[in-house]
Amino acid sequence: MNMDFNMYMNDIVSQARSEIREAGYTELTTPEVVDEHLNKKGTALVMINSVCGCAGGIARPAAKHALNYDKLPDQLLTVFAGQDKEATEHVREKATEFLPSSPSFALFKDGKIVDMIERHEIEGHETMSVITNLQAWFEKHGKEI
Repeated sequence: MNMDFNMYMNDIVSQARSEIREAGYTELTTPEVVDEHLNKKGTALVMINSVCGCAGGIARPAAKHALNYDKLPDQLLTVFAGQDKEATEHVREKATEFLPSSPSFALFKDGKIVDMIERHEIEGHETMSVITNLQAWFEKHGKEI
């Protein structure tokens, strides 16, 4: 069987994007859109998405299921590492105290980085532990829904 690699990757990326969008996250695809959202007052959770196994098996399910909570950030956002390269780099420039990693989660408040769940806290961990970490952020920094 002869399969076109780019076609295969486009299918994977498309599925990964739609999965996180359907969960309620807004895509950040350019540096300008990053600034538009992260310069707003309030809290923003940014899921840095990717096509790796720990993104599909742990991070995206955690991003979705963590939302079943009484408090949430003001904004749910996502950027796709390796796809929306300039937007991803722009988010990372706002979190310079953390090494770039994907998948990961970044919590911003009033445009400033508050905390990050890095890949090493996702890969090899249970989905529930990532959900628990996200919901701890929501409890501390979120608003009652």
